[in-house]
Amino acid sequence: MKLNRPAVLRVVAAFAIVTIFTGGVHQIRKAGGGAPDFPCTTSTEKDVAISIGDGATGSDIAQQLFEAQVVKSSAAFFRVAVADARSERIAPGSHSIQINLCAKDALEQLLDPKRITNLISVIEGAWSTEIADAMVASGFSRGEVVEAMKSIDLPDGFKTIEGLLFPAQYSFEDGTSAQTALTVMIDRALVEISNSGIAEGGGKYSPQQLLTIASIIQAEGEPKDFGKVSQVIHNRMKIGMPLQMDSTVHYIQKLRGDIFLSTKSTLIKSDYNTYRKYGLPPGPIGNPGSAAMVAAVNPEAGDWVYFITVSPGDTRFTSSLDQFNIWKAEYKKNLRAGAFGSTK
Repeated sequence: MKLNRPAVLRVVAAFAIVTIFTGGVHQIRKAGGGAPDFPCTTSTEKDVAISIGDGATGSDIAQQLFEAQVVKSSAAFFRVAVADARSERIAPGSHSIQINLCAKDALEQLLDPKRITNLISVIEGAWSTEIADAMVASGFSRGEVVEAMKSIDLPDGFKTIEGLLFPAQYSFEDGTSAQTALTVMIDRALVEISNSGIAEGGGKYSPQQLLTIASIIQAEGEPKDFGKVSQVIHNRMKIGMPLQMDSTVHYIQKLRGDIFLSTKSTLIKSDYNTYRKYGLPPGPIGNPGSAAMVAAVNPEAGDWVYFITVSPGDTRFTSSLDQFNIWKAEYKKNLRAGAFGSTK
């Protein structure tokens, strides 16, 4: 038995690099030192919508800003953008930007995620159902999203889309299909899967199984404990001990934030219920981030088979059932005292 913890959800502020600022020297020389620019004072002017295409070049963006009267000259913006490495992180999609800005302020507004309309934030550990909701909230139709999730071609060796929608912030051009948006998320996940070592498998576990382990690690632990949680899973698998991970039951129930797991819940008939079924569930229970992926392949060395969060931020690991039960009593005391807040 182990104690369930509320899933810790963290937003990963990461955009794919889509903007290409090429030809910098040529453009700067062309602009000269006197490229017209508005003064950098707080603008009270109206906002305009700037739509950045996937793969747009720096000169494309500069010209668009000039034509929309955001900046006084395209050359002024290009000169500022080339000198600032952050310009390569300008995300595709629609940005709400004020007019009559100096080039420096225009760049800052383009980099401000709060000014990106229809932003989709995929948090670490998010379920595909939650990602579908976020896509609908950003403007995609639910029918299109549901159909795309059902019909999209999965990479070889992977059985479900769950686990393959990489946590990041995404913004897409108007008119982008749900299938294209999901493909972007999957492509990003495949890069991380390759970088983490999951793609190589390792003989004992397939990439699908390692991604499933990563999803459980993501749901069960704090980042500082990922390596130890991974080792607990590997140790239990090695000795044929049921995983008994509360997060797998909560995945079935679609519940977040509950500390308490009832005995009745552990009896749910599902292949994802690791209290009833031995071994790994048939697929991931969420979409893990890169740190959890790395931990799945590289567990921290130890003989632990139990872990429990005694109080928020205090998760302990042991190979002794007696020690685990002592800590469990401490956890229950803290729970009654309200250390974990409301479980509702």
